[in-house]
Amino acid sequence: MAEAGNAFVERLFAHRGALQAFFHRRLRIKSDAADLVQEVYLRMLRVGDPQAIRNPEAYLFTVAGNLLRENAVADRHQAQSVAVEEADAMPPLAEVPGFEVAADASTRVARLNEVIQQLSPKCCAAVVLKYRHELSHEEIAARLQVSPRMVKKYLAQALNHCRRRMERLR
Repeated sequence: MAEAGNAFVERLFAHRGALQAFFHRRLRIKSDAADLVQEVYLRMLRVGDPQAIRNPEAYLFTVAGNLLRENAVADRHQAQSVAVEEADAMPPLAEVPGFEVAADASTRVARLNEVIQQLSPKCCAAVVLKYRHELSHEEIAARLQVSPRMVKKYLAQALNHCRRRMERLR
């Protein structure tokens, strides 16, 4: 039975490029696409009776769509758990809790820069202006042509993303 499941997934693996493009078009954070593709194939391996599926390709993209919705719900819950008003009270990005203590400082900085570059352009700009140039929310809002509240949202999203990604890099 396990061999039938493996052959089923191997046959569907030919669609990985289309699946990657599917996620890439629908995600704000493009770097999450590869993780979601991998999760789709893991779920396909768990299918109990692959022979019962009439259209495996359609099923593959149905699983992908469901995973995309789950990911969006998880992101919303995580974003809601970060109060926008508390964004100022959060520790700076350079003080990511629990990151490898033994890691070289330059390696941590390089990883953090890589994670920050994955943000949307305005989120990235807000982070750089806040933490590198030490501008106030009002000054950042004026430069980005958004409201100070939107700056707080950008910073909350960025902190949430950076914490999540830095945790994965452990």
